[in-house]
Amino acid sequence: MYRSLSCAPLTWATLCLLVPAGLVLGGGSLLAEDFDLSPSSISRSEILSGGPGKDGIPALSSPALVGATEARYLRPEDRVVGIARGADIRAYPLRILNWHEVVNDTVDGEPIVVTYCPLTDSAVAFDRSVAGKVLDFGVSGRLYRSNVLMYDRQTDSLWSQLAARGVTGSMNETVLRPLPVEVTTWADWHSRHPTTRVLSLATGYHRDYDRDPYARYRHSSRTMFPVGHLDERLPAKDLVIGVRGGSISKAYPLRALPAAGVVDKVGDRAIRVRFDPIAKRGTVSEADSDRAVPSVVLYWFAWSAFYPDTGLWAGDR
Repeated sequence: MYRSLSCAPLTWATLCLLVPAGLVLGGGSLLAEDFDLSPSSISRSEILSGGPGKDGIPALSSPALVGATEARYLRPEDRVVGIARGADIRAYPLRILNWHEVVNDTVDGEPIVVTYCPLTDSAVAFDRSVAGKVLDFGVSGRLYRSNVLMYDRQTDSLWSQLAARGVTGSMNETVLRPLPVEVTTWADWHSRHPTTRVLSLATGYHRDYDRDPYARYRHSSRTMFPVGHLDERLPAKDLVIGVRGGSISKAYPLRALPAAGVVDKVGDRAIRVRFDPIAKRGTVSEADSDRAVPSVVLYWFAWSAFYPDTGLWAGDR
C-alpha cells in the first residue's frame, strides 16, 4: 500500500467521487495493451491507471475559438493558459482543460499541443513537430508520478508532460520542445491582450464546464497517487515555478517571491522570476530582457518528484 506525501492515500471509493462525472472508469490491468510499452525508460510498475481508460478523457483537436467579447462564460477570476505566438494570441480556460487535459492546435502556423494535469496543477505547451512528424496527442488514462501520460496517435508511444519526453515505445527518450505559456486570470490576460481568442464551450462534448471536478482535491493537502521521491523542504501542494537550464533545475516558491521579482541563475542562464499575486501569474524571462523562458507553475511535490536534485530558492540570505 502506497502513501501520499502528507497522510494515508485516498481510497478507491474517494477516487471515484473525485473523477469527473461523464468520464468512464477504466478496468483491466494497469498496463493497458493499447500502448507501445517497449522499450520503456521508466519503471512499468510506476505506470498507473488514473481511472478513465484510453481517451476516457477526450483530447480536443483543432478546437473552435471565440473572440474575447463572446467569452461571456468566463469570470474575471477564472484561470486561463495564455499563449502569444506573433500576432496569434489565445486563451485556454482551465475550466475546459480540467475535462480534456490535451488540446491539439495550430498557433501562428505552428502545430502545438496545450496540456494540463489537474493532479499536479501543471500547464505546459509543446511543439507538435517531433522527429520530422506532426503528432496528434491524446490522454492515455495512465499516470506517472501522479502526472498525466499522453500518447501520440501515430505510434501509441507514451509521453510524460513534466519529463517533456517520450517514455515508452518508438518515441522513447524523444524530447519535446516546451513553449512559453502564462497561467493567469482571465481578467489579467484579457486586459493585456484584448484581441485574444478563447477556447469555445462548443467542444463537441457534453461536460459541466461550470463545475470544477477537482475542487476537493485542490483544497486538500493530500495527493491521490504515489509520486516516488518525497521532498519535505516544502509542503506538498505549495505552488512553485519550476525552471530548467541544461541539466540544472530550480524551484521558486510563489509565496516567497518579492513583489519586484528576483534575478537568479539556473545553469548558464540568467533569469528573472516574477509573481503577480493578484493575477496569480508566475513568469520567467531572461534577466536582461522580457523574452520569456519556458517554465511551469505547479505543486512542489510534482516538481521535486521529477527533478529530485532540484535547487530551491530560499530568498536573499
